[in-house]
Amino acid sequence: MTFIDWTIIAFFLGALIVIGYLFSKKNRNIEDYFMAGRSMPGWLVAIAATGTSISAGTFVGSPELGFNTNLTYVMNLIGAICGGTLVAALILPRLYNAKTITIYGYIGDRFGEPSKKATSIMFLVGQLFTSGSRLFIAAIAISVIVFGNIQFQFMVWSIIILGLVSTIYTMLGGIKGLLYIDTFQTLLMIFTGVLALVLIAFSLGDYSFAQIWQTLTADGLVKAPAAAGVAPGLAADGTLNGWVEGNKLQIFDPSLDFSKPYTILGGLIGVAVFKIAQFTTDQEFVQRQLTCKDVKQAGRSLVVSQLLSLPTVLVFLCIGLLLYAKYKLDPMTDGLLSAGFFADARDVFPQYIKNHIPVGVRGLMITGLLAAALSSFNSAINSMASSFVADLYLPIRQQRGKAEQNDADQIASSRWIVILMGVLLTAFAILTCVMQQSSGLNLVDFATGVMCFAYVGMLGVFLTAIFTKRGNNTSVIASLVVGMLIIIPLMFQKELFGQNYIAWTWWCPIGAIVTTLICLAGKPRKIA
Repeated sequence: MTFIDWTIIAFFLGALIVIGYLFSKKNRNIEDYFMAGRSMPGWLVAIAATGTSISAGTFVGSPELGFNTNLTYVMNLIGAICGGTLVAALILPRLYNAKTITIYGYIGDRFGEPSKKATSIMFLVGQLFTSGSRLFIAAIAISVIVFGNIQFQFMVWSIIILGLVSTIYTMLGGIKGLLYIDTFQTLLMIFTGVLALVLIAFSLGDYSFAQIWQTLTADGLVKAPAAAGVAPGLAADGTLNGWVEGNKLQIFDPSLDFSKPYTILGGLIGVAVFKIAQFTTDQEFVQRQLTCKDVKQAGRSLVVSQLLSLPTVLVFLCIGLLLYAKYKLDPMTDGLLSAGFFADARDVFPQYIKNHIPVGVRGLMITGLLAAALSSFNSAINSMASSFVADLYLPIRQQRGKAEQNDADQIASSRWIVILMGVLLTAFAILTCVMQQSSGLNLVDFATGVMCFAYVGMLGVFLTAIFTKRGNNTSVIASLVVGMLIIIPLMFQKELFGQNYIAWTWWCPIGAIVTTLICLAGKPRKIA
């Protein structure tokens, strides 16, 4: 890292804080602070929502995925488009027209105050793990670039640095400032991804297109499941242990093997259901759409964000493919470091940025990484704060006769709660650093799989609330608890059973069926 690189990074971080400060003057009440007065244009929300969807898991995790596997993850992106389209057509209008600050207000209107509080608490708990995992993934790259490796103590410092910066500008600007910041950060991340892909492609100039194609197709290798019994890595004679033959340009996998996460059925059914859960029950994602001027713009912004996500993620998957070709064709590109990537590729792209990207461009590339990390983390902080304030803090104060009537007081309290959420998320990011290694999942699968902790129970509750007249406070709480209990053994299959038998793409459909039935079992509450 040179002075030029650090200057670019410092300017980027400083600009975020300045933008947050400028927007801090535009928040008149908590409706403005958390919902932007429902005045945002659809195109802006679509680009900002793209950044929230792809996050640091794309910038760091997708190159790891491309390096280790192939392009079958594309089916999951198609499933996301299908899920987003269904939500935009059938579910989002109900949530938007409820005119509540959070989507859990809709649950309160449908089932009662206890259900609203329970779903809000479940969201907060799930978000701690979900966004904590994203911050941890982003910290991998920061740790490599700043400290040179991903030892635990350096990971902790990297997490703290990212958490501190994001909390400061999120606290200042509110959701309106975040949408403009996230739009800028999303475009920056896409630009740096395309630039990195071009630079890596040029670095392979010593090899012909035929050689690269041969390496990725006929001679392609994919990382074998951990249960294969062989520790993955590059042997002294140049052979790869723990890898099996496989076309790395394969997109479609018609397999009916439920242990594989990226099959056609897994994408079109499993991921579609997962995305229906995400775009229906997760305040972090739905909050973006609720800031739009009308429900039509809200629906379009959701679908467009998923359409934009597909080529963006594909760029980062291709970065992983080209890095695989580079290190496979020249195993000594980075000396001993090269061999390590075939055992653990989590830092393959960050290490390439550190060691091969030119001065100045490297600083720009790191800002792209920071943009990916912060765009998802700041949205998590804001959505958690909005849920805590609107669904828990203000109602509890009102019940105790200490309601905050003054807009200035409510905004001041909201900012303090944003800080609290930032601190909690930073702490949980450190915890997920340990969890990911225990789960045996790659970065992308871990970051998405951990979301199911909250999604499974909440999807059963929302489906019951939107499409039926059944359910009550008791069945809602039972659904939330059972949903979480279902995911725990699925998350730690490797630890409990020796290998992963059911891929994360099927966790949400399995759990949602159970929790929906439980919620439906509750008789409708009687309204006096």
